[in-house]
Amino acid sequence: MHFWAPEIDPSHPMDCTQPERYAIRRLDNASFLAIEANDQRLLEVGAASEAYLFHTHEAALRAAQELNQTGRGPVDVVKIEWEPETTAP
Repeated sequence: MHFWAPEIDPSHPMDCTQPERYAIRRLDNASFLAIEANDQRLLEVGAASEAYLFHTHEAALRAAQELNQTGRGPVDVVKIEWEPETTAP
């Protein structure tokens, strides 16, 4: 199934089909949330590049709602502009 959008360049149709990424951001201090590697606890980080990135908006929303409901907020979900790494030819 093909979807078309006006911003898609017909000569490069895959340019607008990069995966989306979402992060959780604290509303009180604008930091992002990451997951600590050793014990899986939440950490506050200053940059979106260090944050835990969700692959779907729905998953990020579920996590943010749980954090807000359990008193670990206030947090919200933000879309991260994802720049895929490129390698030189």
